[in-house]
Amino acid sequence: MKLSDLRDSLDEEVSTILSAAFTIDVTETTTVPHSGDAAITFPNLDGKRQSCKLIDTCVLYIDIRRSTDLSLRLRPKTVTKLYSAFVRSMTRCARQCEGHVRGIIGDRVMVLFDQEDAFGHAVDCAILMHSTAKYIINKHFKSGEVTCGIGIDSGKMLVTKTGIRKNGLDLQNYRNLVWLGKPANIASKLTDVANKPMESMTLDKVRFARQLPGTTNTDGWYWSEEYPQEFVKRLGDESWPTYLIKHKDPSYRAFYMTTEFHVIRESTPPILMSERVWKGLSAAHPTDDRVTKGWFAAIKVELPGGSQTVYGGNVIKTVFEPTKA
Repeated sequence: MKLSDLRDSLDEEVSTILSAAFTIDVTETTTVPHSGDAAITFPNLDGKRQSCKLIDTCVLYIDIRRSTDLSLRLRPKTVTKLYSAFVRSMTRCARQCEGHVRGIIGDRVMVLFDQEDAFGHAVDCAILMHSTAKYIINKHFKSGEVTCGIGIDSGKMLVTKTGIRKNGLDLQNYRNLVWLGKPANIASKLTDVANKPMESMTLDKVRFARQLPGTTNTDGWYWSEEYPQEFVKRLGDESWPTYLIKHKDPSYRAFYMTTEFHVIRESTPPILMSERVWKGLSAAHPTDDRVTKGWFAAIKVELPGGSQTVYGGNVIKTVFEPTKA
């Protein structure tokens, strides 16, 4: 096809889909749709119509921390084995907890849950996945080398089909279900920040003494701190022949260097859920151990839009813990 023909064809198709006459039909559901669902269609350009489904659900993402670093350090065959073991085991965990895997991209797995007890199933799935990663997968690698982050959010998700109809070997590469909604975005962001170590830095500081007016010894000194660049700005020198460096504050007496430990970001637990998920779990299972035992605590994390309260925990299925000799 000539580029000019492709240009005209693309312009016509895009204009059709984005026009006011193009209709989106939405059917509400309580169960997670699959790619063969007849109520979810590709865009019909002739009929100017597309059918989608809407579900109020929990969305869970899990992926491997430092996967890029692992890919660089481990042999390609070892990385292949790791990814295969990870995706297979996480898929089985999802099934065990009534979850439906609806996305696998590299080392990231997306799971959705039917509306009935979605909060309970999602949180239980997160605990099971974390237990599996820590005690089943990680035991085959160096201690602590394979860790995962898990994020969960809840709300309404619109599912539609995108792509084009194509036959042959490339069939699956040209069509896919797409999950649209804020819960998927928030869950993904929570996954990004889950199970991250504390970030910190050490800064140089100048601790310097000034002398109170009317005093004559060190008993009249009082101490202040500032960063080196600020301290240097207040230094000057005498003119020839001495060129002595002097502090511009006549009360200045002495200084020494020190350091300041600054936390950029606190460490985060491996399982993070939004406040919506926590409230939903608490309402659905008010007497459950997951709610009453303090396994999850409120923390602040930075998400798009600013700092938000989420609930995090490092919870393990005890049956997965190694037995003591």
